[in-house]
Amino acid sequence: MKQPDLSKNETPIFCAIDKPDLDSAMLLCEQLPKGIGIKLGLEFFNALGKHGLEMIASRFSNIPIFLDLKYHDIPNTVAGAIRAATKNFTPAYLNVHAAGGLAMMQAAKKACPQGTKLLAVTILTSLDEEAITQVGYHAGVQNRVLQMAQLTQEAGLDGIVCSSYEIELIRKECGDDFALMVPGIRPEGSEIGDQKRVMTPANALRAGATHLVIGRPISQANNPAKAAIEILDSIK
Repeated sequence: MKQPDLSKNETPIFCAIDKPDLDSAMLLCEQLPKGIGIKLGLEFFNALGKHGLEMIASRFSNIPIFLDLKYHDIPNTVAGAIRAATKNFTPAYLNVHAAGGLAMMQAAKKACPQGTKLLAVTILTSLDEEAITQVGYHAGVQNRVLQMAQLTQEAGLDGIVCSSYEIELIRKECGDDFALMVPGIRPEGSEIGDQKRVMTPANALRAGATHLVIGRPISQANNPAKAAIEILDSIK
């Protein structure tokens, strides 16, 4: 099963920088130890826009950035949005929703700058079986995620965003070179909050995840640097 090679300084964990002001975001980024990347999502982007994004990218140019905006629209609009967002910097990872369809994902991939890996979001980790049927999916989260993962591969994307519960199935069906970015990760003893499908960092990597997204257990800790180091130690 594919796992990050920590001996080569791969970045196994991306910390969600969900801060509405630039000073707080900068401070948190400064506290991240080696081995922790930066995830910038909708809260950050809607509060601070491209300016905030480019300030972080410039200040922390040595740290990989996962731009987590989950684009989902018609192909031309998504392609244009990606070109606009990445005009002045190249994120390590970017994502769209697999539910946007094959043509949308292909257009998104074509619009990505060289050096950016494009991922497709499958089923959000805040959704369980009851929730996916409420929005119109057939029951069976794992089957829906697998279906989306296979469509993502067909579109030529680099991997998916999925929960820890689907890692082993996707790794088996999609191979070792397919990136699995896994949110909903909680260290032992942490509160799960609004997440439904969760796992510890070590268990997720052992199952075959390539990267983990961890937010509140680091960002809301009294000592974010210490919390991040403890998580890194737990996966070595």
